Amino acid sequence: MKIQEADAKQLLVAQGLPVPPWEVARTPAEVRAAAERVLAAGADRVVVKAQVLVGGRGKAGGVRLADDAGEAEAIGRQILGMDIKGITVRKVLVAAAADIVKEFYLAAVLDRAARRVLLMGSAEGGIEIEQVAAERPDAIVRIHAHPTAGLLDWQARQMAFALGLGGHVRAAVAIARGLVATMVANDADLVEINPLAIVREPGGDGTFAERLVCLDAKISLDDSALPRHPALEDLRDLDEEDPTDRAARAEGISFIKLDGSIGCMVNGAGLAMTTMDLVKRAGGEPANFLDIGGGARSDKVASAMGLILADPNVRAILVNIFGGITRGDEVARGLIEARAMQARSVPMVVRIVGTNAEEAGRLLREARFETAASLDEAAAKAVAAARATSGAPTEVSSVS
Repeated sequence: MKIQEADAKQLLVAQGLPVPPWEVARTPAEVRAAAERVLAAGADRVVVKAQVLVGGRGKAGGVRLADDAGEAEAIGRQILGMDIKGITVRKVLVAAAADIVKEFYLAAVLDRAARRVLLMGSAEGGIEIEQVAAERPDAIVRIHAHPTAGLLDWQARQMAFALGLGGHVRAAVAIARGLVATMVANDADLVEINPLAIVREPGGDGTFAERLVCLDAKISLDDSALPRHPALEDLRDLDEEDPTDRAARAEGISFIKLDGSIGCMVNGAGLAMTTMDLVKRAGGEPANFLDIGGGARSDKVASAMGLILADPNVRAILVNIFGGITRGDEVARGLIEARAMQARSVPMVVRIVGTNAEEAGRLLREARFETAASLDEAAAKAVAAARATSGAPTEVSSVS
């Protein structure tokens, strides 16, 4: 689950990281009022940043500077409602514009292969890290945290000196350890600061001092761990979530949309992955990962079918059910119910084995469903059906 920058910054602050103050505004008038408060606190200019869960906001015109509150209000009016990569901007962040001396990149990410937290840093911050990785992979420093003790002081110092932050080593160490602490405390997959910046700030005697601060924040949370953090569920931005994903979560169905043409309905994550692999081996491409879970009843099966058919690219559906807790006849009834409510005709191949499989087979034969005895056979039939219907209309199903 991705969260907005303002919410991500709040999680950093909770771990004691240095983040300049900010406000969130949803109307041009709120932008003006926030800008007035920022300027009254001593800022020379304000920055207005679109709050959307995609990169490239600056290039799209979603990050702008203003010299006064009136200009900030005008900029807010332009950014609010703007479309950035298909997402409508509904709120902006307003903060003091920083006097940046140097930008860096720093992130803590879950390295599943190593089964550790990986700290990644680069002295080339402020740009997309993917670009740096592709063009200058040696510009990225990687350090794995200790598997049980977390990021150790000497590791954080190693990162600081590798990035050229020797003059701010104490702050850099605190920030690096704070990133890992934020990740662990919230069960995050990614905690990223881009840019981590050295900024110039006025001192009390007319001089300027340099300080290391977190100017931006990006955090991705592990959905599976949200039951341990009920308060984090409130940070989910439903305005930017795909309606199909919302519906799947409400039904308790594990669903991930892919780019293929063969919809897959399976019970069990491992079986679902195997089914997708066999679809690809048969020459097709899966349109989704969908796990209806154990014990699914007919109404849940019908809901799952609705999720699959909401994708206009689906040309055939492969249902692969192993009846353990799940009863095959319940699945069959759900499929029959779902097909009766379809707004478009999509070929369906069904393989059901296990609990009440014989009854399921009888129900499916009476309803004239295409069935298969093995998964290899089912995958081959689904791929052939998808190819045969490649020119079919693409209206969206209204199964509920």
